[in-house]
Amino acid sequence: MKIIITGSLGNISKPLATGLVQKGHEVIVISSSVEKQTEIEAIGAKAAIGSVEDAAFLTATFTVADAVYCMIPRANYFDQNLDLDAFTGKIGDTYAEAIKNSGVKRVVFLSSIGAHLEQNSGIIQRYNEIEAVLNKLENVAITFMRPTSFFYNLLAYIPMIKNQGIIAANYGAEKMIPWVSPNDIAEAIADELTTPLDGRKIRYVASEELTGHETAHILGEAIGKPDLKWVLISDEEVLNGLVNVGMQPKIAAGLVEMYAGLYNGLLGEDYIKNKPAVMGKVKLAEYAKEFAAIYNQK
Repeated sequence: MKIIITGSLGNISKPLATGLVQKGHEVIVISSSVEKQTEIEAIGAKAAIGSVEDAAFLTATFTVADAVYCMIPRANYFDQNLDLDAFTGKIGDTYAEAIKNSGVKRVVFLSSIGAHLEQNSGIIQRYNEIEAVLNKLENVAITFMRPTSFFYNLLAYIPMIKNQGIIAANYGAEKMIPWVSPNDIAEAIADELTTPLDGRKIRYVASEELTGHETAHILGEAIGKPDLKWVLISDEEVLNGLVNVGMQPKIAAGLVEMYAGLYNGLLGEDYIKNKPAVMGKVKLAEYAKEFAAIYNQK
């Protein structure tokens, strides 16, 4: 198959592209950085240099494909001038236009846990809107991938662990957090891209369910702090903390609302009803080795 991968060589796209190449597929990786071309070619893929905000470029690239993987690039939450809603929405609209005009028949879109919600989901709400836009397309089979909380999001707590000796958040603690490894997401996406489908499908991906306390214990053991605690704090305390380190206040508020939804069960209600039959292979204890290596470098 000829498969198009967006997301350059990011946390999900790199293992996804590598795995598909190893299985004999012709893979084209879209990247906005010409500097990535050599690295993309080194894994056996071809590079298409351009922007996912460019509908004409995407249409031309998608036209040759048997299947396409679409994702929203990560934005800079510390950019005070960023309109995150507009940024995310525009890319979703551009994907829809390119899918329609290219005639590609198989698409996998990276959405998120909580995308079933039309409100009270913070920054996740845009994914609900993009799914709705893509759902209007005809003559294309689409899988909406809804991964849970990424393991690597825990890296954001390294400064807090070093300075305060705790993980403090408005979610977790005694409540369950469904964690996921990017490698497990990549494997699930590869499965969907290469499997025929009629219509629409929603697929959740998770690697392990742990409470906040269990999460802190595993990370603590890995970094030599076996007594590391996960402490529940208020939404207001989290918001103030994010704003104080320079995050754009509107985005910070969206993150706080999202995590509050995870704690009160709203964000995960559809996930609970439609859990993956089999959890991913990578557990937190394995990821904790990578976490510890980064922790020790800082």
